[in-house]
Amino acid sequence: MHSRLSFSSVLAIITWSVSLSSTAADWPSYGGDNGSQKYSALDQINALNVSNLESVWAWDSVDNATVADNLARGDNRASPAGYKATPIVVDATMYVPTSFGRIVALDAVSGQQKWIFDTRAWEAGRPANLGYNTRGVAYWEAAGEQRIFFATNDSTLWSIDAVTGQPDTGFANNGRIDLSLGLGREIDKSQYGVVSPPLVTNNRVVVNSIVNDGPSGKEMPPGHVRAFNPLTGEQEWMFKTIPQAGEFGNESWEDGSWEYSGNTNSWTIMSADDELGIVYIPIGTPTNDWFGGLRKGDNLFAESLVAVRAEDGELLWHFQMVHHGVWDYDLPAAPTLVDITVDGRPIKAVAAISKQGFTYVFDRISGEPVWPIEERAVPQSTVPGEVLSPTQPFPTMPPPFEPQGISDETLVDFTAELRQQALQNIEAFDYGPLFTPPSLRGAIQFPGWAGGGEWHGAAFDPDTGLYYVPSASGPIVVQLREARGERSELEYIRGGARSVDGPQGLPLTKPPYSRITAINLNTGEHEWMVPHGEGIRQQIIDMGILDPGPVGSPSRTGPLLTKTLLFIAQSDGGRNLLRAFDKATGEIIHEEELPLPPQGTPMTYMVEDRQFISIAVGGGGDSRLVTLALP
Repeated sequence: MHSRLSFSSVLAIITWSVSLSSTAADWPSYGGDNGSQKYSALDQINALNVSNLESVWAWDSVDNATVADNLARGDNRASPAGYKATPIVVDATMYVPTSFGRIVALDAVSGQQKWIFDTRAWEAGRPANLGYNTRGVAYWEAAGEQRIFFATNDSTLWSIDAVTGQPDTGFANNGRIDLSLGLGREIDKSQYGVVSPPLVTNNRVVVNSIVNDGPSGKEMPPGHVRAFNPLTGEQEWMFKTIPQAGEFGNESWEDGSWEYSGNTNSWTIMSADDELGIVYIPIGTPTNDWFGGLRKGDNLFAESLVAVRAEDGELLWHFQMVHHGVWDYDLPAAPTLVDITVDGRPIKAVAAISKQGFTYVFDRISGEPVWPIEERAVPQSTVPGEVLSPTQPFPTMPPPFEPQGISDETLVDFTAELRQQALQNIEAFDYGPLFTPPSLRGAIQFPGWAGGGEWHGAAFDPDTGLYYVPSASGPIVVQLREARGERSELEYIRGGARSVDGPQGLPLTKPPYSRITAINLNTGEHEWMVPHGEGIRQQIIDMGILDPGPVGSPSRTGPLLTKTLLFIAQSDGGRNLLRAFDKATGEIIHEEELPLPPQGTPMTYMVEDRQFISIAVGGGGDSRLVTLALP
């Protein structure tokens, strides 16, 4: 942990933010607010009437027609996967991006389209890593000017007039910035782009990036984070996620590996404390995900939570969750700003969930852990040239929200026969506790790279201090092989086995296979945990096994929390559902049928004294926004 921030310097920071006091019914930022609480104080929809919800309007994405045209020409490549965007709402207007990179303004009451702007990002070809995939836009307002900021898959930051839907010609180059420039290296745009919304705070537009996880060589684009002036487009600062010569942390990239290593990017959603003027950046794994022999050392600021000053990008504090990562344990979700009271002491804190199933909680001003985080010995690598850290950080509180490692405690045990078969299946691989490293034989990693926690994130209730985490289990196998051909300079890459079968078509591990955990951040203890969805419950019963109850389905969206209810959407057993849960117990109160698989995290807002809930569903040639309200 590293800190450079005094309380007096915090007070001296000049801050700027959009006031929410007069627009409390809006949803002006991807996570509801820049602290990513995903919380609204609205209570019109409650446990007594939620079963009366009905669809009041639906908007078909303009991408659908483009996909149809592409298919008619015989081109089935230019088709997006799941529609993962979460809209924002300001002053009765909804703003949302499409997977192909269009920005749309809709009347938040009727769904009628006000304007559309096409960045034409999709014409650049399939984007890096995740394909056609955008998650949100950001809003800025000052001195009578209103702007929508959107960063695209083809590495462009756009400033769009929120009223007219036209580019702001006074911003940079006629309303746009080429984000592939200015990173200190020549960037291959097929390897680099953006999927997450910009973060607007303190008169800065902060932009991160996504970098291809399947590199062809050891040189990849770096994931440096930049801030731009919202009026002019001038770059205000750049935080280098891979420290350069003479910078703090550079020595953690041995043998000059900082010069060519890349990735180390913040691909997910960032957060900010607008009042303190601090930006919180969750950062991912360096090149490449599974072998670090070409980047010996701890590799700061990879797999770290970094706090920087919003005004100038100066490092305030950081904590590295994984030293020298070879597990693809990126920090996957937006950090959540939480005000909690621990042992009678009020703390302005920040909580970050991980793919490992950990919840890390820090004082968000000083960076000090709220509860101790211990360095513990972990298994070491047998791969030639790999040098792992002898220890990794383990939070002592809260307890993990997912099982970790392959052991007697995690293997399936419905029957003795099934358990024996599971034991036989894993003997072909290396396995053990959390942080068992990749190997040439193949190592079982549990949780795998898909979580634990994922990009959907968590939600915080400021009234109760409860933190709601949807998560999923799922082991993977990481087997390394010598790189050949054009990738030979990587030395070792992932190949061979990628998964391990469970017995008789069942999962390898015990249920639940996904869960919702309510964590009391005032005490550090779990308040409750429930399996998330029915999952393969009926399949298990049909095998003659005693009914285990709901076992959880890995499908999930992020949570939406209101004054009255917890909402999470899921595809489960052929049904597409938005569920309303009792916040105190996790009991399902209502299941609302959705027309297509839910992909985006739901949000809520109020216009004309009516509360609405909106969620993105579907994908490919049938992507929609569905908006619900009471009759």
